[in-house]
Amino acid sequence: MLILLTFYPDNLEIFTHRDIDTVLKRIDASQNIWLRCVHFRDRTGTAKIIKHFQLNPSRVNMIFNHSPLGIDENVEDCLFDSYEILTAQIKNHQFEVARGNIVVGKNFIITFEITELKVLSILANNLQKHPLDIKKWGMDYLFYLIFKEILHNYHTVFDYISRKLDDLEDEVLDDSGDESTYQRIATMRQSTRSGRRNFQSIKSLMAIMDYEDLQWIAQPVKELFQEELAHQVDKLWQEYQALRAWMSELMEIQRDNIASKTGERINRLTILSTVFLPITFMSGFYGMNFKYMPELEQPWAYPAVIGVMALIVISSIAYAKKQRWL
Repeated sequence: MLILLTFYPDNLEIFTHRDIDTVLKRIDASQNIWLRCVHFRDRTGTAKIIKHFQLNPSRVNMIFNHSPLGIDENVEDCLFDSYEILTAQIKNHQFEVARGNIVVGKNFIITFEITELKVLSILANNLQKHPLDIKKWGMDYLFYLIFKEILHNYHTVFDYISRKLDDLEDEVLDDSGDESTYQRIATMRQSTRSGRRNFQSIKSLMAIMDYEDLQWIAQPVKELFQEELAHQVDKLWQEYQALRAWMSELMEIQRDNIASKTGERINRLTILSTVFLPITFMSGFYGMNFKYMPELEQPWAYPAVIGVMALIVISSIAYAKKQRWL
């Protein structure tokens, strides 16, 4: 799916189509545009887009190889960034990871979305309701808005994680959970790993903005990144690390709970084995087929042996309870 957003002075025009040639013909080179390529993995079509915007053909390989943030000093044709973002879409306690690339040029932004990034769809809808004066702000300001929405998405994700961990913590501390509780925490922790790479990518971008003179990002927008987003990134990074540590702590406690329950089961089995060991010995002893066993001719022998067995069982269980083994 190809979605073309053209920013005219008075309005925003949105055109959607699946055919790459049809979309490229609609592009007005004199206007600022945002081209969204959603679930678009056609290498030939991608090459056509790159060629249309007069970008280096090597960008095609960077898109399909999911290369990280890249500014080639020998080919200064765009600002290229790859993203890997945790989204609020959760399935089986796993977070969906949206991957793709963002290409920023002088008067265009192209987003290649392997999986649709909901925050970009929300941003596009908001821009349709309240058109942005791109002539005044520039396409780099739209780039800033994209990252602002991405960071806002993380607030939603982290809020969801916190609420889920609160519920799981109640299970863990009440010792009411089982191995499935441990598995849910482990699955959640594993599915949030990509957040680290995403924050590192954002930090790298901001570092480049600090030390590089990027022709695609104006100084006012650089200041917006540093003043409004840099602190937010650091705060989210600390929250992310705290949530990961929380998950690890809950996993450790639940692992101890499982080990404790397993130990209790083994202890009970051991006590039962100990209780019945002397009875087994007596049964085996009197099960021997010798002709001159003295008790065989005694009328009280059978009830006496049964009584002794019962006494051993009762005494053993009473002693185990007194010692709090049961």
